[in-house]
Amino acid sequence: MTDAEFDLLDELYFVTPFRILLEKTNLPAAELQAQLGRLLEQGLVRYYWPDPDTELAYEPTSFGALSQDASYLASKEGLLQHNTR
Repeated sequence: MTDAEFDLLDELYFVTPFRILLEKTNLPAAELQAQLGRLLEQGLVRYYWPDPDTELAYEPTSFGALSQDASYLASKEGLLQHNTR
């Protein structure tokens, strides 16, 4: 896990919208989107759209279109990796 991924997981203990992650991480939108995509591919993060109760299965083809409107949460595996680092 990279330092950037670790820092991002640190913000995902609760469901958090993309716009809030932008503010808290100070990453450019494209970089944040790429980081979230990598974490989703690894199963370390879950994402929700159109509301915080509707989880979506990660699909690389549709993720780009939805990523900035979605909310994110660390998965159980993501939390375990974050806490054992």
